[in-house]
Amino acid sequence: MSTSPAVDVANDLPTGLTDLKRPVGDWLFAVAVLALTGWAFWRFGSAMDVYEQAILLAAAPSVIAMGWFWRPVRLLLLASGLATWGAAALYLRTTDDWGADLAQGEQVFWLKYFLSSQSAILWMSMLFFMSTVFYWIGLLSRSATGTKLGSRIAWAGVFMAVTGTLVRWFESHQIAPDIGHIPVSNLYEVFVLFSWLTTAYWLYYEDRFAKMGQSLGSLGAFVMLVVSAAVGFLLWYAVVRGASEIQPLVPALQSWWMKLHVPANFIGYGTFAMSAMVAFAYLIKQRAGETQWWKLAPLWGVGVVLCFEPLVFRSKPGTEQMVGTYWAIYFGVAALIVAGIVAARRKIAVQLPDFEVLDDVMYKAIAVGFAFFTIATILGAFWAAEAWGGYWSWDPKETWALIVWLNYAAWLHMRLMKGLRGEFAAWWALGGLLVTSFAFLGVNMFLSGLHSYGQL
Repeated sequence: MSTSPAVDVANDLPTGLTDLKRPVGDWLFAVAVLALTGWAFWRFGSAMDVYEQAILLAAAPSVIAMGWFWRPVRLLLLASGLATWGAAALYLRTTDDWGADLAQGEQVFWLKYFLSSQSAILWMSMLFFMSTVFYWIGLLSRSATGTKLGSRIAWAGVFMAVTGTLVRWFESHQIAPDIGHIPVSNLYEVFVLFSWLTTAYWLYYEDRFAKMGQSLGSLGAFVMLVVSAAVGFLLWYAVVRGASEIQPLVPALQSWWMKLHVPANFIGYGTFAMSAMVAFAYLIKQRAGETQWWKLAPLWGVGVVLCFEPLVFRSKPGTEQMVGTYWAIYFGVAALIVAGIVAARRKIAVQLPDFEVLDDVMYKAIAVGFAFFTIATILGAFWAAEAWGGYWSWDPKETWALIVWLNYAAWLHMRLMKGLRGEFAAWWALGGLLVTSFAFLGVNMFLSGLHSYGQL
């Protein structure tokens, strides 16, 4: 009999999480985390305020619980930590009057091509694109090998993303004492966060369902599409707008609340995006036998609308050109991909999990996302009170966050109280991505307010 804790799939909670008779590896992992936490207090405690110390203390048991509950994350944390330490050691080989010599990032081979934050994030981008391709190869060719490669490449992409994020955090502190900050302060940094959090959440469910004998591998093809779309924006934003440069925080963001509010917010965004892609897969399977084009058009139309937002990005701010060449190609390719998926619906549907499984994954993603989005909204209100003197000001960003919250609160209410299932639930979840996308990006592009520091 296995000594690992049993898992209640319905509630996603390990029934043996508090069992003291755990494998030795679990306790060694816990000791390692506590030792590192103690070292961090000894080495950096004097530079932290009381809130940052509280966050660090809370992080230790959280990481231990996560490592006990989902063991693959241990290797991810270990590998990312070692890679970050290696990058810091390379930067610190030659120091100037303050901190590390960041010029080493363009001179040292391992930094220039692998471990500097920008290099690691570029590797993340390439790996997520490759993962998407292999997932689709596995789905269309009915090859388990392709699906496994897609999954493993996605893990590699998450590793590079976490490493890049940690190294960027280190780099920001080496520029000047008052520049350093957690890298979740602008659209470039949060798109990196969104990309790897969404992928990591997908990999978690892929692993948990596989342990129960239910393969979700084919769904990876759909989930990684939204990640690849985010990476497409990220690359444009870095190259055209120079967003990869580390910038000082504006006054409103110089708060420890940012360390909590933004990650919680983007767990919500990522899980909502995943639920929408599962809903899209559900509708593709449900429409597999449909032959009348006008009944398929709405499904293609929603996909095109989701791809339409790049048209608002001008090639350069202030120019008359409606859309740059990059975004024209992006939109065209995206529309063709959606059309291709609809056209190949019969072949794809055979490979997708049962409707009950798709419905269950969609519900779990929305439930987790709603919980974290609720926490993020509450934390945002406290942050607003500290920064602007009031908990709520009906700022456009706040208003649209409330709309997103109400949308998913209504979805969950209908699910739990009225038994919402099936096609209508899937359409609602897919439409929810439109609402979430506008709250995430549309407000920054079209509206102004207290959150205008996030404008494109």
